[in-house]
Parts: sequence; structure tokens; C-alpha cells
Amino acid sequence: MKRTTTIRLLSMAAIAVMGTGLAACGGGAGSSSASSALTAKGPIKIWYSNNESEVKWGKEMVASWNSTHPDQKIDAQEIPAGKSSEETIGAAITAGNAPCLVFNTAPVAVPQFQRQGGLVALDSFPDGAQYIKDRTGDLADQYKSADGKTYQLPWKSNPVVLFYNKDLFKKAGLDPANPKLGTESELVDAARTLVKSGAAQKAIWPSPASDYFQSWFDFYPFYAANTQGTPLIKDGKATFNTDQGKQVAQMFQTLYKENLASKETYQGDSFAEGKSAMALAGPWAIAAYKGKVNFGAVPIPGAQKQDKSYTFSDAKNVAIYSACKNQGTAWDVLKFATSKDEDGKLLSETGQMPMRKDLTTVYSDYFAKNPMYKTFADQAGRTVEVPQLTTAVQIWQTFRDAWNKSVIFGNQGIDDAFKSAADKIDQLAAQK
Repeated sequence: MKRTTTIRLLSMAAIAVMGTGLAACGGGAGSSSASSALTAKGPIKIWYSNNESEVKWGKEMVASWNSTHPDQKIDAQEIPAGKSSEETIGAAITAGNAPCLVFNTAPVAVPQFQRQGGLVALDSFPDGAQYIKDRTGDLADQYKSADGKTYQLPWKSNPVVLFYNKDLFKKAGLDPANPKLGTESELVDAARTLVKSGAAQKAIWPSPASDYFQSWFDFYPFYAANTQGTPLIKDGKATFNTDQGKQVAQMFQTLYKENLASKETYQGDSFAEGKSAMALAGPWAIAAYKGKVNFGAVPIPGAQKQDKSYTFSDAKNVAIYSACKNQGTAWDVLKFATSKDEDGKLLSETGQMPMRKDLTTVYSDYFAKNPMYKTFADQAGRTVEVPQLTTAVQIWQTFRDAWNKSVIFGNQGIDDAFKSAADKIDQLAAQK
């Protein structure tokens, strides 16, 4: 699934609007009607992503279910057109006509959808909590909401790793087969060589834009690697105003100061076009760059060499929406669609990682035939997610503003910027 800057801008900007526009919404269906809906069976409506490979998987999954459930048929379609899927879903919740299931729910949007009264707690089903635990393992804990309930099933992730252009590395005199990218300092050394040799215009070209979600694709993967999986918020407090967090900031500050990374937004894909020698991306990039770039991929480096690196998940999940009248069927369909067989089909058709604790063993044949994806399968078990808070958008925007001022444009010291941001984020995290 290729992620373009334009699509992500549209998608995530809409959540920022929801964060303010929906703040006063709440509540949901009455307890008696909600209880009866939990067990009701019958036809349901679902939405899935408009990504080509996911549409193919979705149509096949629906056909398989419908062939054996004539009284509980699925009416499926791609998410209706709009500025973003999040905006479309939020509008459907407000109108009371959301589908039963959406196979494209962004974790950062879940707290707002929940606050609208638009989601069903999956723990409400007798086997809900156990099913999620059995399928996903401990990673599922990151997707619990502030009330301790789970409103989204962890479905698939695109763990972010470091891609590099083998041809440009070779041109710069670096070993393309075994690049020295195991630590942050080695990455900086490689970046200097790549640019000073003239092999690449920029060593790496993360977006310098101020959108709150951009930090998921520069700071956050490196921070996860540097801290062995510490999230931005833990126990209601910001975690990044530490030596480990500031070390990541200092590394990127060096890249920008020495013009190894660009302060300008690239209109296109700088890695695919050979303008940058490295890029942060998930497994979707394998298909996207195949035939365009002779690439390799390594785990995100930390300050020190490590055997097991952590990174950002870039996940999309599935939720049951409270407008659904036949939630019993919706839950059964959700379990069917995330079964071992269907997860295997999703993996083979999209290259995205089902969030299963047994991923590498259950699909060992697939990974033996597709070794490039094995790196991501191994990485998928060590990821961090965005905080599940209603103020998550404001929290990330606060961090991004501090990052841009201090790291990218050098208008404020890192120490001052991070302390000020952490103080404000602590206040935001305390809001209910």
C-alpha cells in the first residue's frame, strides 16, 4: 500500500478537525438497545479501504462469508469518497448511518470516534477480550482506551524501517551488501559520505512539514529504537524530555544543519526518484519500489547497537460501530476476517503484517518464499503506537511544533523546546 504525502495530509488533517469539532460529543445507545444489538444476527454493511490490493482481499473475504451465511450476508463497499476516510467515518457516526465494520480505522482517530458514542467496546462480547489476546498478544494493550476498554481490533501494521538505495551507496563507496547503519552515529557518517561524494542530493528526506503526524516518520521510530519501545506518553506523562529523546533530536539537527536532509518539502517521492539515498517506510514500500530502486532495508538504529530494534507501527485497525443493529453478526464477521486463513490471505495479497503474536511461525512458508518481508514480520512484534487519548492530536501537534522550531529550523534550543513541550503535553494528557 503506497502512502503518498498528499493522501496522508488529507487523511490526518481531518482528524485534527475532529479533535476540536467533536470534543463536546459523547454518549451512545441506551443500555437495553445496546445489549440486544450485541447478540442480534442478520445482514450487515462494511467498508474497506480503497487500496487496490485490500479491495481484492475484501471482496474475496466477503464472497467466502456470504457463500455460507445466506441469512447474514455482508453488503460491502469501499469507504465513500471524501477528504479523508476519518472525516467520512466521523460524519457517518454523526448521521447515525455508519456501517457495522470499517477495515481501515486509524488508531489516532479511535478516541474521538469513541467520544462521539460511535464505537462498540469489543470487550462487551463474551469472548472479545480473550480473542484479541489470543490473536495479538501483549501488543494489544497499546490499543486500549483510557477507560480500560478496547474499541478497536489490532488488525495490520506497517512497521517502519530504514530503506537505502544500494546503487547510491555503492557510488559513494559504501558497502551496499552490509551497510554500516547499525547506530545513529553510523547513519550520520554514511549520510555525510553520500552527500559529500555527490552520490545523492540528500542522504534522507523526511517531510519537514508542520503537520502533527509527520513526527511518526522521523522522530518516533528512532525514539522507539533508542528506548526499546517507550511510547510518547506513559502513565499519563510525556517521556521524550530525556537524554534518549534529545539524542534523537540532536542526530536530526545535525542532518539538517549539514544539509544532509532538506528543510524543503519534496513534491513526489524523493527515494523513488533517486534524490535521497535513504527513506523511512513500511512493507508497502517493497512493492512500491520494486523495479524502481535497487534497495535494501535495515532496522531503525538506536544510539547503541542492539539485537532487537523497536519502531513505530503505522497500524490500521477494525472497529464495530454502534449504529450497527446486528452486532452479533458483525463480531462473527470480524473474527472470520481476522482468522488464521484470512490473515494469511491478507499477508500474501497486500504484504502488510497481520497483528498476530504467531506471525512468523504460522506463515513460515510465505516468509521463506518472500524473505524481504521476513524483516517486517520480525519487526511487527516490537512496535509502539500513538497514545490512545482524546487529546492525542493536540499532543502530537505540540511536539511537532517544538521539533520544527528546534530541530529543523534551529529557532529554539532543543532543551528549552522539549521541556516546554513536555510540560504542555503533561497537561493535555491529563484532560479527560
